[in-house]
Amino acid sequence: MRRHALSDEEWSAIEPLVPPPKETGRRRGDARQMVDGMLWCLRTGAPWRDLPDRFGPWQTVYHWFNAWTKNGTWDHILEALQIRLDAAGHIDWDLWCVDGSHIRASRAAAGAGKRGAIQNPENTLWAARAADSAANCTWLLTAAACLSPPKSHPASDTNRRSSRR
Repeated sequence: MRRHALSDEEWSAIEPLVPPPKETGRRRGDARQMVDGMLWCLRTGAPWRDLPDRFGPWQTVYHWFNAWTKNGTWDHILEALQIRLDAAGHIDWDLWCVDGSHIRASRAAAGAGKRGAIQNPENTLWAARAADSAANCTWLLTAAACLSPPKSHPASDTNRRSSRR
């Protein structure tokens, strides 16, 4: 048995859950070989194009994986295996595993505008004040307290030096 291949016991648990082949059309490939190829890609994290030749053409394995994902076959297999393992007492429902990977979000995803983009006035902090909403941060309170009326500027034709004489 190869490193990423299913054992006979594992395959016997999954085989009845695999959709049967269609009666018309081309004869399909070996389902176990396709499942082994799908699991190889998922376990190694390699791109589909790097799938070893022993699993068949990568396009076929990817097609099966994509079709089974869309039609719910993988969900059905997972649900059936969980029911079987829970009945045997092999699942600890108090154990939670959290994925440790993360993806950095852009500034725009956090609510900030893109560089050079015009901000929508309906989404600014001032819109909450205009809608009589309560302030949701101290910046808004500080900014509201600092607002002052515009200062008057001298007329453009007046020279400051000449007005002091």
